Amino acid sequence: MKDYIEERAIEIANYIIEEKATVRQTAKKYGVSKSTVHKDVTERLLQINPSLAARARIVLDVNKSERHIRGGMATREKYLHQHIGAEQATG
Repeated sequence: MKDYIEERAIEIANYIIEEKATVRQTAKKYGVSKSTVHKDVTERLLQINPSLAARARIVLDVNKSERHIRGGMATREKYLHQHIGAEQATG
């Protein structure tokens, strides 16, 4: 494995742990795809640093279990803003 890939995998895992970041947030921060983030943490990092991989996996599992809640909140916000905008337009 190339050195820069190993370094990226470690850096990504540390970011996820420190920020409790989602795969999507991490991918955006590092300019890579969600698939790359997932592969770095779940496959590549296991070979490089298994304990770091396990800690990052815990955060990802928590995020995965909560994603339906975040999605519902985002939808709620979207409709609240649409409703407020409609009231202001007619008000």
